[in-house]
Amino acid sequence: MTLIKKIWRTLGEAIRGVPRDYTEGSISKAVILLGIPMVVEMAMESVFAVTDIFFVGRLGPNAIATIGLTESLLTIVYTVAFGLSIGAMATVSRRIGEHDPEGASMTAAQILILGVCVSALMGAVGVSLAGPLLALMGGSPELVAYAVPYMRVMFSGNAVILLLFLGNAIFRGAGDGTIAMRALALSNLLNLILAPCFVFGLMHFPKLGVTGAACATTLARGIGALYSLSHLFRGQGRVKAHARHWTLQPVIMWKIIKLSASGTFQIFISTASWIGMVRVVSSFGSAAVAGYTIGIRVMLFALFPAFGLSNAAATMVGQSLGAKKPDRAEKAVWLAGLYNLAFLGVMGLIFMVFAPVIIGWFTTDSVVYSYAVACLRTVTSGFLFYAFGMVLTQSFNGAGDTWTPTYINFFVFWVFEIPVAYLFSTVLKMGPQGAFLAVTLSFSALAVVSAIIFRQGHWKTQRL
Repeated sequence: MTLIKKIWRTLGEAIRGVPRDYTEGSISKAVILLGIPMVVEMAMESVFAVTDIFFVGRLGPNAIATIGLTESLLTIVYTVAFGLSIGAMATVSRRIGEHDPEGASMTAAQILILGVCVSALMGAVGVSLAGPLLALMGGSPELVAYAVPYMRVMFSGNAVILLLFLGNAIFRGAGDGTIAMRALALSNLLNLILAPCFVFGLMHFPKLGVTGAACATTLARGIGALYSLSHLFRGQGRVKAHARHWTLQPVIMWKIIKLSASGTFQIFISTASWIGMVRVVSSFGSAAVAGYTIGIRVMLFALFPAFGLSNAAATMVGQSLGAKKPDRAEKAVWLAGLYNLAFLGVMGLIFMVFAPVIIGWFTTDSVVYSYAVACLRTVTSGFLFYAFGMVLTQSFNGAGDTWTPTYINFFVFWVFEIPVAYLFSTVLKMGPQGAFLAVTLSFSALAVVSAIIFRQGHWKTQRL
């Protein structure tokens, strides 16, 4: 068989989701088969990150800043979603590696019950305190009044974010990444259609401006979540949640809560640092926040697919440890890191060279444009380090060792990044550029610290 045919055959298997035991056979092929649908899935997530900015950018700096401030608060929702996803993915992958599909199915149902309860609480807080929270983030009275409707829609629909994330995490842990990929593809297609309709009032849709972007995103994610969860109910994947799985199981629920709580705290430390960064940048005005928002959104277009490879490594770690094959897990992590290095290296180069052209697609405001170009070029210069850093930290999570990356994140993002951002931008009077540079340096520190700890091998002894 020629090389081209082998490549096409592998791609076809990955996209179709051909059932496979990832604890046996070629490690490189396993990483590729797991990685391709997960990379595509996370690429779809990155499209979400830029779609709203693309359309809302036509409404002016206040509209962009509205998304920036609201997203900085929505990081709490994403933090919980990612934290619960860590628990779901680690536990489900371990059960699958142990050839215990019943345990995996029970875990899936318990994590979804937990997600619904948590989302109801966050929605109530976000909707009722929208104005004060936006003001706390540094928004002017004018900006707060403009942004409150957008924030209320996003928080009232936060359940769809959690359910989509959790459903997809369950399938990733089981090795059924193609289901998650299709759910995100469906959501993105709907969002691309609905966003301009709601924002600009196309066809028979109401013209809602920036709030329309929130309506489109929430509706699109909701339909994607229904698609994903329908595969659990219909039992077409490796995990099949039947009626008996939906009764509360205190022992399993408590294990999930403990694992997910440390995972949530880990992600909170990381994502809350972005709130801190927005607070630092907001002291330089709405244009700086808008530029930072655009730059980070474009950067996420590359980072989300890279997280797909990180998730593939985490699944390999969980399933390999479940099968009592720690050496296979370690080899898979380093191999995924090399693949990620190649991908982010290319993306970083593209962003560095074509930043002015790319940013020009999102804003015509000259001040916002200059901040966004500087942000994109500075932050992506740390991609080579972060390529390995994200794979290593996610691999700890795949092993169920959620506290190690928690400590790393605290050191890198709070002890290092936030103080350095304030020092560079305010004390040394570098302005927003100082904050951008602090992000790059923190990426580098994360990779170095993670590699040192990963090589010590304590993660191999975790039990779930």
